[in-house]
Amino acid sequence: MITPKQRAFLRGLGNALEPLAQVGKEGLSENSVEGINLLLEARELVKIKVLKNNDDGSRVVAEELAKLTHSDIVQVIGNIVILYKKSTRKNFKHIQLP
Repeated sequence: MITPKQRAFLRGLGNALEPLAQVGKEGLSENSVEGINLLLEARELVKIKVLKNNDDGSRVVAEELAKLTHSDIVQVIGNIVILYKKSTRKNFKHIQLP
C-alpha cells in the first residue's frame, strides 16, 4: 500500500507519461495482463488507456488490473489509469518515494 503523500508524488510523475498499453473491447485477456505486468516490472509506473468501446468502466478495469498484477492504483481519470508496482529487478533505478 502506498500513502496519500506517495500517491500524490506518483500522480505528478504519471502526468508526463504517455499511455503504454490499451484495454479495448475484449477487456482484460491473459496476454494483456501479462504484458502490463512486464511493463510494471520494467518501469514501475505505467499509464494505461481504457478505450471507449470497453464494456467495463475505467475504475473496474483499474481494480481488476491492480488485483491481477499486485500493483497499486495511483489515479483513475476519465479513461486513463495509472498503476504503480515496485520492481524486483536488481541494478535498477527505482522511483524514490517520499
